This record gives sequence, C-alpha cells and structure tokens, in this order.
Amino acid sequence: MRYQEIKQISRELFRDFNRRQEVNICWRRQGEDWVLRPDPFIDDWSEEDYQFLVRCLQNTVDTGGLVCGAFTEEGKLKGFVSVEKEPLGRQHHYLDLTSIHVSCDMRHQGIGKNLFRIAADWARAQGAQKLYISSHSAAETQAFYRGLGCVDAAEIQEKHALAEPYDCQLEYLL
Repeated sequence: MRYQEIKQISRELFRDFNRRQEVNICWRRQGEDWVLRPDPFIDDWSEEDYQFLVRCLQNTVDTGGLVCGAFTEEGKLKGFVSVEKEPLGRQHHYLDLTSIHVSCDMRHQGIGKNLFRIAADWARAQGAQKLYISSHSAAETQAFYRGLGCVDAAEIQEKHALAEPYDCQLEYLL
C-alpha cells in the first residue's frame, strides 16, 4: 500500500472504493453515560453521497487542508483521510479530522492506523494540539479510535453534534 496526498479529487477516484459497513451494535448516550445498544443497519454511500464527498474533499484541498489516500500498487484508492486547516475550539487548539475511511475489502490491515498517523503528523506540523473527531458510533469504529488513544472530547463542537446527533465526539492529543 502506498500513501500519498491527493490534490485532484473526482468521482472516478472512488471507482474501486466500497464504503459498506454492517453495523450491529452502537454506542448511545444514556444520560451522562455511554451504553452499547443493538441498532442494526447497513451504512453505505449512494451516488449522491459520493458526489457530496467529492465536493467536501475538494473544498478541504482548496482551503489548505489535507486529503491523503492509501493506494494499491495498481493505483486503486482503498482508504483516505481528511483534516481541515481551519482551527476549532475556544482556544483554536483543535484541527478537524473530517473523514477517515477504509474500503470494506481492505479493513483490519492497518490502513486506517497509518492514515490516522499521517493525519496526526500533519495536524501537529500545523501547530494543532489536538485532533477533533466526530465519529460513527458503531462499536467497531469506537474500538478503532479508542485503541489509538482517542478520548471523549473535552470541548464539544456544536456544529458536529447537531449535524450527527448519534456520533461520538472525540479528541486525540497530538
């Protein structure tokens, strides 16, 4: 797998990428606590979702953020991460990790960890103290982030919490 920054983003880039995730158990807020609950569904992207993703990632590039991909030797995109350049938080100490995804045919091979490390290194080089992550609440997704050292965000970014009320708001100390 080779990792490289992506500057030109189009729908064609995602031709060999499969977002599908079968979710069975999710973390849900119950008062002040998080609890695991059954909530089975399949998370996948429609063509409209891919078009929106392309616009978002191109905006990230255009505004000076990072978009980095994991590619097979044949040049097929199998994972990507994005971090926004604009600081968040009252003290402007967060950078926003807006996406990290690995194609379902390539999960559990360390690609996500490598992409996360690249994102963290880039954010640190920009002067950030923490990454902010509005993360899918699926148990396996949360296990991934917690395994990397992510914790509940000390300062919730309301735009994320309102946009995705079931997401877990996390941070990672750089």
